[in-house]
Amino acid sequence: MFLFSLQPKKAIESQQNERAVIYLDNHATTPCDPVAIEKMLPWFGECFGNPHSSHHAGQVASDAIHRSIDIIASLINTVGEKVIVTSGATESNQLAIRGAVTHPRQKRKHLVSVTSEHPAVLDVLKDLENDGFKVTLVPVVPQGRANAGTVDLDCLASAITDETALVSVMWANNETGAINPMAQVSALCSRHGCLLHSDATQAIGRIPVDLEAVKIDLLSATAHKFYGPKGTGFLVVGAGDRRVRLRPQMLGGGQQAGLRSGTMNPAGIVGMATALEQSINDLRSDPKRVTKMRDSLWSLLSSGLQGLTLNGSNLAEEVRLGGNLNLQLPEIEGQAWMSSSPDVLFSSGSACSGHEATASHVLTSLGLSDAEARRSVRFGIGRFNTQSEIESAAEYLVENYLKLLRIQS
Repeated sequence: MFLFSLQPKKAIESQQNERAVIYLDNHATTPCDPVAIEKMLPWFGECFGNPHSSHHAGQVASDAIHRSIDIIASLINTVGEKVIVTSGATESNQLAIRGAVTHPRQKRKHLVSVTSEHPAVLDVLKDLENDGFKVTLVPVVPQGRANAGTVDLDCLASAITDETALVSVMWANNETGAINPMAQVSALCSRHGCLLHSDATQAIGRIPVDLEAVKIDLLSATAHKFYGPKGTGFLVVGAGDRRVRLRPQMLGGGQQAGLRSGTMNPAGIVGMATALEQSINDLRSDPKRVTKMRDSLWSLLSSGLQGLTLNGSNLAEEVRLGGNLNLQLPEIEGQAWMSSSPDVLFSSGSACSGHEATASHVLTSLGLSDAEARRSVRFGIGRFNTQSEIESAAEYLVENYLKLLRIQS
């Protein structure tokens, strides 16, 4: 007999710790919106029908799914028939890229992407190289420029040819917050008749995404980045002017027109639609609030710590997500600052793989050295943060940084 508790360790610790933890890592994940949780609850209990069953309980679940998909589609200005529900952006990226370029009618063998893409895109492209595809990765605008971190459009234009099957450019970067000029990227793809995929994981719910205004053939997103549940995401197929054919990556029951088999998750889909609606409503009602908190954090940290550098673009809303702050520290490694400051949750500029810490490829793509990348940290301000949290976090972080400096000296 195995006995274990499902109560999260942090919840137990927080009961013993009077000081509240301040969460500033909203690029990694976001807390689930309470409204979304409330809407999800019935689908875990009394409304348990399989949405693919033909009886009443199944139809109730199926109707809820279709209404939710229509809500998601309307919020990004497309139609529900073009939305495929997935387990998240990683699966969406896989289905979009591999599904498009391995379709039997797709004869082109060249793929183009960007050096700063998420591994959920780069690793798929690397795998496709082993299958005989040629992959070109174009650089981003380097550190020191106003739009640093965005795709270099001249290099992108040179890389795309009439043999290019697909171009993949993320809408907004998960580390630097760089917002790519997707309308211009789309125009380049149209010129050569190739498909355009965008990993919009960080953009959806944070900035306006209008698929009528910007033609994207394949667009990936995941709910847990816009205050929805983990394990649920979507892929928009055919929102551009070109016809899109996908080879399914999951076979089985033939759900979702055979493009993504598997029993659909009513709770997750209802929660995803609700969370996206709440996020976009907040974006429309108070578009500057998160940006003001980000700017306040930057001002408080830079006034308390000499020598901080902003990684990536400037703070203009056209080129950077409003809640993003990526900083390079003058002397201390980001991981050390993070470890010494457990009451504020943020991320460092290195990723741990096993026992080895590697510098962020996103930051080195800007031209930073490995050492500079390791001295970097990322803050992600979200819509549930408050100005008082920002002020408390800044005071705490400055205090701990100065302690580390004294120890080091």
